[in-house]
Amino acid sequence: MIELTWHDRVAVITLDRPEKHNALNIELCHRIRTTLGDARAARAIVLTGNGRSFCSGADLDEVYTADFRDALYSMLHAVTDAPVPVVAAVNGAAIGAGTQFAIAADFRVVAAPARFAVPTARIGLAVDPWTIRRLALLAGNGVARRLLVACDQIDADTALACGLADLSGTLEQALTWAQGMISLAPLTQAYSKRVLNEIFEPEFDELLGKQLNAAFEGCWASEDFAEGRLARTEKRPPVFRGK
Repeated sequence: MIELTWHDRVAVITLDRPEKHNALNIELCHRIRTTLGDARAARAIVLTGNGRSFCSGADLDEVYTADFRDALYSMLHAVTDAPVPVVAAVNGAAIGAGTQFAIAADFRVVAAPARFAVPTARIGLAVDPWTIRRLALLAGNGVARRLLVACDQIDADTALACGLADLSGTLEQALTWAQGMISLAPLTQAYSKRVLNEIFEPEFDELLGKQLNAAFEGCWASEDFAEGRLARTEKRPPVFRGK
């Protein structure tokens, strides 16, 4: 499910579940966290996927469970909190949790087939406030609304134009870029990452944090959530009622 390879002091973490288009399940989320620990000697990390997809999102057999949600967000924050530069080499589709996985990294290098989407409104789910803020900071408010509210997909060119992606290229280009970072001062890099995260992504104030989390939890406890789950088991389009 995970492959860890080394190129000098760059650790390449490859999602290796191509038969499921690298969809995330609880086990894979835990393995990513463990592998990040195994790569603690790295001076840069590259994330990518085996096969045609970077990460097609959450495994739908587990996405509706609280255990998956906990595993997913623990993994995402482990990626973001890594003290070294993290580059996502987005080789194909990055859908839902795949987009979340990509934006948890510091940088994104996109191949021509790359595309991003967060279609949670199609299945009655929701992403947390941290994801929405980080997506808007990277891609801009307008593109974030297209992804989250309209459930649009954006391609590699659009991602580059809006700032969601940094460079066009394949894993090879991502690796070359990461290798250029390993000679830089690691304490300075870690400090800069921490300041950027603290300034632009601080903890929400207590009242706002409670309100946003209550709204987030409300989506997961709603009748629409139950309808989305039922519709999947019955293999039909969901009918949402805003309840």
